[in-house]
Amino acid sequence: MINKETYENTLAHVNTNSKPSELRITDIRFADIHGAPMHCSLIKVYTNQGLVGFGEVRDGADKLYALMLKSRLLGENPCNIDKLFRRIKQFGGHARQGGGVSGIEIALWDLAGKAYNIPIYQMLGGKFRDKIRMYCDTDVDGKDTGAAMGQALKKRMEKGFTFLKMDLGINQIAHQPGALSGPLGFVEEMREIFAKWRNRSQLGLSPEEQRELRSRLYDVSNIAHPFTGIHITEKGLDLLEQYVADVRSEIGYEVPLAVDHFGHIGVEDCIRLGRRIDKYNLAWMEDMVPWQYTEQYVRLSRAVTTPICTGEDIYLKEHFKPLIEAGGVSVIHPDVLSTGGILETKKIGDMAQDHGIAMAIHMAESPIACLAAVHAAAATENFLALEFHSNDVSWWDDLIISKLPKPLVQNGFIQVPDAPGLGIEQLNDEVIAQHIHPDIPGLWESTEAWDHYRSNDRLWS
Repeated sequence: MINKETYENTLAHVNTNSKPSELRITDIRFADIHGAPMHCSLIKVYTNQGLVGFGEVRDGADKLYALMLKSRLLGENPCNIDKLFRRIKQFGGHARQGGGVSGIEIALWDLAGKAYNIPIYQMLGGKFRDKIRMYCDTDVDGKDTGAAMGQALKKRMEKGFTFLKMDLGINQIAHQPGALSGPLGFVEEMREIFAKWRNRSQLGLSPEEQRELRSRLYDVSNIAHPFTGIHITEKGLDLLEQYVADVRSEIGYEVPLAVDHFGHIGVEDCIRLGRRIDKYNLAWMEDMVPWQYTEQYVRLSRAVTTPICTGEDIYLKEHFKPLIEAGGVSVIHPDVLSTGGILETKKIGDMAQDHGIAMAIHMAESPIACLAAVHAAAATENFLALEFHSNDVSWWDDLIISKLPKPLVQNGFIQVPDAPGLGIEQLNDEVIAQHIHPDIPGLWESTEAWDHYRSNDRLWS
């Protein structure tokens, strides 16, 4: 027979806020921020026991990809992560379209960790490392030259970063006469459209003019690499090679340096450029052609000696499989907010390891997505480095309240949290409110209009 007094005294020293088997999702709400470094939709998943899970929609994506999932999750136990993921994963897609499913999956892991008082990495099988190496992606303010980029990268090294990345592509030489060839006027048209879009708020465009400009931008930016007709001339190759040489003269050859954002050029031009810059000991060349072109990746990887990398826009493990099995990449590069979430990212890394391929992780989001990637990286043996794109965002660390070190990134690494879930206690609503997206105001506003959204979801008869 249980002594009631002893039982109650014992409970006074036990955390009974969470009974995992009785945990249920009661609400999902959002806050859109701008400049962290991109537009990010932050997620709160509420429960009947007061626990709140944090997630995030992929940078630049629409929160509608997550909102549409709400009615399919209300009343469910968030600890049943795999069950719920299988329920909602059909509503995700590649690139930003995977942002809703992935962001919700992260919040479910956060809730499960809080419910069981355990960090996420431990639920994935434990960790291979105590701290996560960050690679610092770097832009140049003002005139973009190899020397300027080298100096900017050198400052990152002085802050403790041991792995670097920079852009290298046709945008850096498009203004140089004779550097590119293509349909006459097309490159100029592209440059004009992108410039207008960047400055649209200052141009005083009417709603109709903005709609027309958006349509033109969509058409131009969605021409896949093999179909633009743009080629780099020998002069252009000389300029890009000199750019890399100037960078290396500033930072030396020992620090790993990856390159990205080549522009929409075909695989033949990618090979020509790759052979020119092979000698500069680069960590990888990233996203040189669309990831869907597996055979072109195989051609590219066999034609150059620099490692080839892609993957930030691929949704679900099965869509990584062709590239990995064909030997099209040496480094796979998932984004936790596009793959389907934390567990899917670990599965991708494990599959890549079976084929001798390393995994780096793409990340240009808030500390929520960053810490989700940290847990996935900690639990995956073949992990190489995690992207950091917010070095110059002074308020980035202030978005969260936690007992984690501040800043999160110290000497180029993030310590793997031992706190429950992601390791975040609260989101800092005061800081979030200061950086609300100007076009998407509102802080954790009601989403009850989505509570009863239903359709026949079954994919078979």
